[in-house]
Order: sequence, then C-alpha cells, then structure tokens
Amino acid sequence: MRRILPVSLLLLLAFAESAAAFCGFYVAKADTKLWNQASQVVLVRDGDRTVLTMANDFKGDPKEFAVVIPVPTFLEREQIHVGEKAVIDHLDAYTSPRLVEYFDGDPCRQMVMRMNKMAAPAAEGLAAGARDDRARALGVTIEASYTVGEYDILILSAEESAGLETWLLESGYKLPKGAGPVLGSYLKQGMRFFVAKVNLEEQAKGGYQTLRPLQVAYESKKFMLPIRLGTLNAEGAQELFVYTLTRSGRVETTNYRTVKLPTGMDLPVATKERFGEFYKAMFGEQTRRENGEVVFMEYAWDMNWCDPCAADPLSEEELRKLGVFWVADGEPGPSTGIMPRPGPKSGARDVFVTRLHVRYDRDHFPEDLRFQETGDRSNFQGRYVLRHAWNGTSTCSQADAYRRTLPERFDKEAQTLASLTGWDISDIRRWSGVPEPAEPGEPQTAVPWWKRLWNEK
Repeated sequence: MRRILPVSLLLLLAFAESAAAFCGFYVAKADTKLWNQASQVVLVRDGDRTVLTMANDFKGDPKEFAVVIPVPTFLEREQIHVGEKAVIDHLDAYTSPRLVEYFDGDPCRQMVMRMNKMAAPAAEGLAAGARDDRARALGVTIEASYTVGEYDILILSAEESAGLETWLLESGYKLPKGAGPVLGSYLKQGMRFFVAKVNLEEQAKGGYQTLRPLQVAYESKKFMLPIRLGTLNAEGAQELFVYTLTRSGRVETTNYRTVKLPTGMDLPVATKERFGEFYKAMFGEQTRRENGEVVFMEYAWDMNWCDPCAADPLSEEELRKLGVFWVADGEPGPSTGIMPRPGPKSGARDVFVTRLHVRYDRDHFPEDLRFQETGDRSNFQGRYVLRHAWNGTSTCSQADAYRRTLPERFDKEAQTLASLTGWDISDIRRWSGVPEPAEPGEPQTAVPWWKRLWNEK
C-alpha cells in the first residue's frame, strides 16, 4: 500500500512501490517516544543563517525512501551533511516536559526551623542522461546532484508545477492528490526542491542499519518550515516537534498563535504510574480547546543549565553537530547579562533552545509555519508536580492542621487532572484513592469547642 508518512520536514515522503528555580526531583519525561510517528526538526538560526536537521522516522525498505523538500536557495554539496540521531535524542530528552516529586516535611519540625531561622525513494528511475533530457523537456532543471553519506541528492528548479509534477511521477515518486498547486506556490516564491533517496551501496558500505538525519545549511531571510505537502493525503493529524537553537531568545510562530502549555500543576501521586498516558491526554485536550489551530510551546530555556534536569544540557560538541556554529567560532553573542550557573549541569553559553509541538492537518494548518526569533529569554517548561503527603506521627497543632487540609488538597489535585485531560473525575478518584466528596446536606459532626480546648478525645 502506498502512503505518505509524516517524517522529518513533514513535507512529502514519496514512494515508488510499496521562571524561578523549581528544584524537586525529576522522575519522568514526556519525550517523542510517546507518539508512534513523531517528526522532529532542529532549526539553528542566527541572522539569515539557518542549519536545518531532519530526523527520519521512516520504517521500511530503504529503497522505498524518498523525500522532496522545498528549500529557499540553491544548495552546494558542502551545505549538505548527514548527522547523528543520538544528538537529536539528547535534545529531545533535555527539552521534554517532565514530572517532578516533592515530599512534605514534618509540620512540627518545619515550624521550629522557621522560628529559628526566620527566614529546570523512489524506485529505480531513468538513467542519468535520459533523466536529465526528460527533465529539460518538462521545464525542470537538475541544478546539482550529490551523494552525501548514504543519500543521493538532487537540487531541482522548475518553470511550472505541471512539468515538475510530471517529472517526479515519471521518476517513480508517488505524489499526493492536489500536489500541483502546492508545488506551484513554492515555485512562485522562487524556491527550489531538495530531493533525497537512499543510495543502497553507500548504506551497505557504511554499515548503517537506520537512516541518519539529513542536514542542510543555507542563508535566507525566510525563517520557515514547509509542511503543506505532507498534509495533502495524510491520514489524520500529524505530530511535529520543532527544536530551535538561537542566540537571542525564544522562537515563536508568526502566522499561528504560539501558546504555552499549562504547567506547574499539582496532580495526584498515582499519576506517576501513568504519566505518558496523562501527557498524551492533556495535549489532546488542550489542542481540542484551541480548535487545533495553535502551536504549543513545551520548553524554552538557556542551554547552560536546567532545573529539574530531564537530561544534562548538550555539550558544545553536540551543539556543533547540530549546526550551532557560534559556540566554537569565538563569535561574540548578544549581551544578555546572564552568567552560566556553576556546577556539573552547566552547558554552552549564548544558546537558547525552544521546543514547539504542533498537531496539524490540512484543514487547521493551511499555511507553512513561519517563525520569528524574539529577545525573550525567560525560562519556561512543561512541568507537572507530585506532592507526597507527610505521614509521620509527630503531634503538634501544626500537624493537626496539616492533616485536616489533606482531603481537600487530594480532591483538588484530582479535579485539576480531570480539567487538564478531560478524564472522568470519578475514575480519577477511584484509581488515585481519593474519596468521593460528601453529598450536599449530609450532616457533619461538629467537634465540641471544649474538646479543642484541652485536646480531649
């Protein structure tokens, strides 16, 4: 069965045949492994310079892999590179929404301490010569042909979309219905097309079992990510994670609203065993409330530290592999006035990472994603809190008051979880051990005032 997968740039896969310091203890993260098919793109941006890394989640026979990507400029051989998936996996882990734990202390001891102190692709096509002749006849120009690692790459331009569409089809590419107008819109913008397929001989020579990320470096005033080709015949919504690395601050979309995910909520402790399930449900519910038309921010942070850390910050070597050229060039960065925090978690300076997550389809995202770099360096993370109740035996007025607050606190946590996810509150109370609240009008036994006076039982 022929199909288009939501991979890498989400543009087109074509087949021939077939804040303040948070502290706390980090205990779980919501990385891209929660989704069966999650496209990942890393955008390094400084001025007009961009380095784009596309992680392929293609599963299948490598000879059936091909990708067609609109690019804003001609690319020379030296502007194309094959990267390492492990670095993207590290970036994903570092920026993932996380679950943290806190443990309440002894209320009696805390009172004493306060008193004392007071104070984170295609099948085999035409032979090269015949291929080029046919391309020229259709108004398609093969501007360059490269082999980079295990990929054969063409850089194409065209006079009109019909000729380009015909050439791609004749070369073994399966195009989605309605691709012509979309291809034409890119041609009107003066964009070229980056076409890659697997070179099986080079792959076997290198011994690679999986397809490595493709990287391109270019200069353009356009700070954007083409996604429309990938929506034409996709079955349902697709997940896209965009990680941007800049000098100045966080990145936002300009043609769609960028919305921060809800964060910092206290949840029932039992949520720890189903954090992945919670996060998927919460993201789906928030997407529904926004009518599926926004880009969510999951993380924004200086790369030199984290709190709490779902993974260590990336090293300068890893950042360089992603294309952050300034960390080793000695080029001065912006004057942020922010010094790296000391300690083993410190990473590179002058690198700000933003993680954006969007669930998109053709109806709700008719345009490509356009971005802008802001000067906002305030930190943000998707962070969800478990607070373990103190269950000691100390006796003091503060401990008694603390115990009386717990039922209301537990019920509020259950209600928060229900609100975030849309889950049934009765189900949450059942598996989290929170009792159903008393029915209105149910008689409450008052404690006589004199029992409170002398602590009589």
